[in-house]
Amino acid sequence: MNNRQFSLKYGKTELPLSIPADRLVCEVVGKEVSPLPDLEKAVREALARPIDAPPLREIARPGEKVVITVSDITRSWQRMDLVLPVMLAELNAAGVPDENITILIVVGAHRKNSEREFIELCGERVCRRVRVLNHDAWDDASMVYLGKTSRGTEVRINRLVTEADRVILTGGIIYHYNAGFGGGRKSVLPGCSAVGTIQQNHLLLLGPNVGDGSDPDCMSGKLRGNAAHEDMMEIAAFVKPDFILNIVPTSGGGVAGVFAGNWVSAWLAGTKLAAELYGVEIPAKADIVITTAGGYPKDINLYQTGKTMDNACYAVKKGGVVILLSECPDISEPPEFADWFRLGDKLAVEKALRADFSLPGMVALKEMECSDVATFIMVTRPENFDLVKKARMVPAGSLDEAMNFARKRCATPRPKYIVMPQGANTLPLIEGKAHIG
Repeated sequence: MNNRQFSLKYGKTELPLSIPADRLVCEVVGKEVSPLPDLEKAVREALARPIDAPPLREIARPGEKVVITVSDITRSWQRMDLVLPVMLAELNAAGVPDENITILIVVGAHRKNSEREFIELCGERVCRRVRVLNHDAWDDASMVYLGKTSRGTEVRINRLVTEADRVILTGGIIYHYNAGFGGGRKSVLPGCSAVGTIQQNHLLLLGPNVGDGSDPDCMSGKLRGNAAHEDMMEIAAFVKPDFILNIVPTSGGGVAGVFAGNWVSAWLAGTKLAAELYGVEIPAKADIVITTAGGYPKDINLYQTGKTMDNACYAVKKGGVVILLSECPDISEPPEFADWFRLGDKLAVEKALRADFSLPGMVALKEMECSDVATFIMVTRPENFDLVKKARMVPAGSLDEAMNFARKRCATPRPKYIVMPQGANTLPLIEGKAHIG
């Protein structure tokens, strides 16, 4: 019997996997593309020839105050340390001095970033040239009320953004398992919004009635009919961003494309490339899916692992088995996230979310819902087993142990397999669409 060999990332190591070749449905990997050879050159060209907007140096006016949003440290792959110097040069050429430019780290409801992280995100020279600040979603005095969306979300935005003459959004575009895609309007919501605005918007991730759980329309790749995304677009429209620059990453950590210009159409153009690279057509679903979050730091904790779990649900048959490789050396981080699993069951988590919404709680609910699709076996450290069980998964100390359990659990003696070595980024599709069940 011929076997297909794989090497799957787990923490800072790799684990070998051998699958009978005649029972392998497919390997789910993103489209291989070469990274842009000169990112700074690509950024200059994008700023000079933007999508549906004048060049940046023609938008800015001499002496204006400009705010540039930058994503937090969890998105350092966006390489703003290379993008920002080019952008500052364009603004200077338009007559905007460095002292009139503020970089706002749009952390949303995440923790504030340190000054060391500012340097990692923006580059040391940029941090010496212009002011770099954290957004603080809990600081009511720093927020300005702008009105309500059609769904009733009260829009409160960082005062620096509302009072700037020009607002420029930066970010990166990949699939997002709630908002459809990252990037674009997410720099505003949750990026620089008040915590109450974030909570009201994110409540749309739940179904209309208690017991519905998460809204199935708030999913990877879906924009039309995704209530949370549509509300985000309305919130960003209150800000009226003047310009955007978003990048799309390669699977190897480089940059595949730069999209600049109008905050809606340039972003949408970027989502098309992201879908082309990471939406992967599969011929059929499998009885057993083996996936990895991608090793350290992607599998540093269970919170980050949720993206991989969600993607795997689109590749496995209803009632099948998913083997998830995630070492999770810091499985209980952030502490609030781990606490949600101690509520005991999905309904208790959902009710608590409706009473006082928390994004970590929503991630916990989504992870717990994965076991409604398939049995999840998580290969991880032994000290993580207790929390893994609370998350409705079966813990395993090795890949061999997980494979043996999966075969016994399967409804067929000759299961079909799918392997997902890039589980955090790749979305399995059948006839161009993602389906669960």
